[in-house]
Amino acid sequence: MKHRIATILSGAIAAALLITVPASAGSSSAGPAPQFTLESRGGPKVSLAQYKGQVVMLNFWASWCGPCRQEMPLLENIYSKYKKMGFTLIGVNVEPDSKDAEGFLKALATPVSFPVIYDKDSTVSKAYDVSGMPSTVIIDRKGNIRMLHRGYKPGDENEYLDSIRALVRE
Repeated sequence: MKHRIATILSGAIAAALLITVPASAGSSSAGPAPQFTLESRGGPKVSLAQYKGQVVMLNFWASWCGPCRQEMPLLENIYSKYKKMGFTLIGVNVEPDSKDAEGFLKALATPVSFPVIYDKDSTVSKAYDVSGMPSTVIIDRKGNIRMLHRGYKPGDENEYLDSIRALVRE
């Protein structure tokens, strides 16, 4: 019986490690950030190049994603607090039809003020190795990916904040 419990625990720990390691690190979370230019919500096209010299958070999301709904107001708070310190947040909607995204954004209790762009054909999502919703990428002032975080659960925003605070001081 003890051996069986130990085997189950070992498997659970290994599974947890497999889940958490890719969430915050991995081969896709290093090196130069892929450049892009995409249509934006109610404005001109947005390119990563226009934010050169800033810390940039890309948050990939979809209107059908429950954790995205939960995370969105927290992202707005982060953006509002740090935008004057050389930080920007760009919401990257991954749906083929931006009408669903627009409906989602209009229904939010707290409207977002950060730029929202539309990756309708998933070109940017693929370039950043996005495999689930939401996914968050943080890019340093030199244009290098410093964090790739997959998924969202309450408290994950603290990991974002730790990275942002460190990078705006660099």
